[in-house]
Amino acid sequence: MPQSVTKVYQFSQIKKQKILASFNGGSVTSDAGGLFLREADRKINLLKPIAKLFPDKRDKSKVQHSVLGMLRQRVFAVAMGYEDLNDQKTLRKDLAMQTIVGSEKDLASSPTLSRFENSANSSIAWTIHKKMIESFISSYESTPKELILDFDATDDLIHGNQEGRFYHGYYGNYCFLPLYVFCGKQMLVSYLRRSNRDGARHAWAILSLLVKELKKKWPNVKIIFRGDSGYCRHAMLTWCENHSVFYITGLARNKLTEKILAPYMEQAKKTFEETKIKQRVFTEFSYAAKSWANEKKIIGKAEYGEQGANPRFIVTNLDGDPEHLYEKVYCARGDMENRIKEVQLGLFADRTSCHEWWANQLRMLLSALAYILVEYIRRTALLGTCLENAQVNTIRLRLFKVGATVVKTKQRIRFLLSSHFPLQDLFEKVCRALIPT
Repeated sequence: MPQSVTKVYQFSQIKKQKILASFNGGSVTSDAGGLFLREADRKINLLKPIAKLFPDKRDKSKVQHSVLGMLRQRVFAVAMGYEDLNDQKTLRKDLAMQTIVGSEKDLASSPTLSRFENSANSSIAWTIHKKMIESFISSYESTPKELILDFDATDDLIHGNQEGRFYHGYYGNYCFLPLYVFCGKQMLVSYLRRSNRDGARHAWAILSLLVKELKKKWPNVKIIFRGDSGYCRHAMLTWCENHSVFYITGLARNKLTEKILAPYMEQAKKTFEETKIKQRVFTEFSYAAKSWANEKKIIGKAEYGEQGANPRFIVTNLDGDPEHLYEKVYCARGDMENRIKEVQLGLFADRTSCHEWWANQLRMLLSALAYILVEYIRRTALLGTCLENAQVNTIRLRLFKVGATVVKTKQRIRFLLSSHFPLQDLFEKVCRALIPT
């Protein structure tokens, strides 16, 4: 019987020493820090309840991979940088990955995971979102005084014939238009939408459901809805007023609002011409568009610089100084773009290459669950460290991608970490935060 021969790669010598490489080192991993994902999931009990949501019609006598195991396998792999199912062809045999998932045998194959993803439906997507909101609520030890809910959409380019495929003129490509909702750095909603619809579609319904759940737990919490001008819809703002919800959104400029702002723009222009320093002048006034039933509070920013006039407007029912509301409250929504970047690019939520619609929604949610786990580690175990404000890509490279030899016996599994890993103190700190003593 012929024996397989491991290929040896020979590199340039150092003096008389040959440098050889081959893939026969045994159980060596670059993902030892993935153990923290396992501990984070255990701490917040995120994935186990979600696994129970999936219908499992398989013959129990022939089942080799549990739903929970496949869910962990996908979510942990995404968090560690493995976005494709094809990665599982060899990763499923990795002893470190098996340990992190909690399996004593090879993990699920790519076809098995594909069938798992295609079992998704609207009910599963709905209940996963409910679990995400429950996880958010559980993250607070005491009642928060204020919650700012940031709504924003982004493009998710697609390159096949997926269900719900449409061309979007603004983005100049075929894409989906997912809607995200964050509160600070925590994610509440990751909702897949077609791109041939209004950019604010279903935002009102989602806001209503979020407010209902949050008020159920915290009746007196102050909730602020924040979004760009795409979410400035009179019916939505009126609903906020009728349900004791505060709002601050962008307002598209028009001839009337620009006319009201004109004296302040002239003042900013005059000062700029004298000082050659960009000027901002803020004002507050009441205004109602033709479709609005009542006037609302508008804050105008008259900005003038080297590029000329740059008028901006927001609408709000918050009290406060106009400049503070604009600069410190409204503009802070820009940080949400970093959160979207983390989940879309860092955790591959844009890998919506399945043909079926609900399978693609599930992929977005798998990335969302990976984000929740990494964000939990960042918010708790990494607080006060050099990674407390790091994005998920950096956390992955600095904390999860740790080299180790894995040795398995009947009684224990040992991860022999690199002796020269430079962040050993950080690793120890995270261990103390996540692992019970």
